[in-house]
Amino acid sequence: MYGLLGEHLAHSFSPQIHARLGGYEYRLFEVAPQDLAAFLAAREFQGINVTIPYKKAVLPYLAALSDSARRIGAVNTIVKRADGSLYGDNTDYDGFLYMVRRSGTAVAGKKAVVLGTGGASEPVAAVLSDLGAREVVKISRTGENNYQNLARHFDAGLLVNTTPVGMYPQNGRAPLSLAGFGALTAVFDVIYNPHRTALTLDAERRGIPAFTGLSMLVAQAKRAAELFLGRDIPDARVETILKALLRETQNVVLVGMPGCGKTTVGRAVAAALSRPFFDADEALEQDAGKTIPDIFRQEGEAGFRARETEVLRALCRQSGAVVATGGGAVTVPENFDILRQNSRVFFLNRDAKVLPTDGRPVSQRDGVQALYEKRLPLYRAVCDREVDANGSVEAVAARILEALG
Repeated sequence: MYGLLGEHLAHSFSPQIHARLGGYEYRLFEVAPQDLAAFLAAREFQGINVTIPYKKAVLPYLAALSDSARRIGAVNTIVKRADGSLYGDNTDYDGFLYMVRRSGTAVAGKKAVVLGTGGASEPVAAVLSDLGAREVVKISRTGENNYQNLARHFDAGLLVNTTPVGMYPQNGRAPLSLAGFGALTAVFDVIYNPHRTALTLDAERRGIPAFTGLSMLVAQAKRAAELFLGRDIPDARVETILKALLRETQNVVLVGMPGCGKTTVGRAVAAALSRPFFDADEALEQDAGKTIPDIFRQEGEAGFRARETEVLRALCRQSGAVVATGGGAVTVPENFDILRQNSRVFFLNRDAKVLPTDGRPVSQRDGVQALYEKRLPLYRAVCDREVDANGSVEAVAARILEALG
């Protein structure tokens, strides 16, 4: 039996990855700090991966370390040897190296800032040094280089987040703002859930290439599986698994005008993909205990939008769902990151002349055509793909499914 050792593992995609790598039983071992010694002493596993907060804490329990793990001073893979002793290795190095090479980012000669000093920071720093970084600076909450004196490092060309800030379920948080970092050529975040973190979304808005950690996760898992099984696995498996994982775990979010068919099309897409479906307006009404027209009358549009944002925040932080949004969700700037963090966003563009207005307060107030023209740039700004929403529900759903690949 194999698995993942950590304290909180609800965010993990590791079981899906290892099922594709080796077909062995792979479990999540959520262990409290006070129970770590007993868990390792029991050794009821053949091999485990190790994540936050135990990458350094496991070291005293290991009989031997790989050269890589000894150099880095942290372990993310443990194998039980034939004599029952535990051997530690660090495949995070392999994973981050793959992530950087896959991004096409040049490292040599650049100054790199690494956020965090935990177990994930060590292999990241080692990779950057081995690729020729001019200088690697680790930022901690205290110490010589910290978040209060960041300005001394605004000349950095690369920035890597190895902290858990922004990881599910704390979506939307970032360890810092990128304001002031005027020389960045790339931003990396080793977090993989959500797919776009607040940090990488900040980078994208500033025109900085940004990459999150799913490719790192798959690549390090591939190397770990090789250690578990004692045989090589082709590198091509990483991209195959990565593509499948993205398809399975990214939400499908539908935006568009009121009445364009988001709910009916969303239900059809969810059925075809065997995924859960959520209608944001229905969820909002259920949460509020009253209808949307009643909310508008009693709380005004501002009150409605505030409720809508909180509903979207809850729906879009999950993985592998289909979500139909309200027509005006794009009018709140805060919602852009919420919609995009974990999803492929599709804009259903339907002819405004056939859009209904019944039960839609804003459409009735502003007129459908004027509302369409006002919101069109917003729909196009937030979406990953624009879809022709004219025609039958089946036809529109088929267009989305084709785009998903």
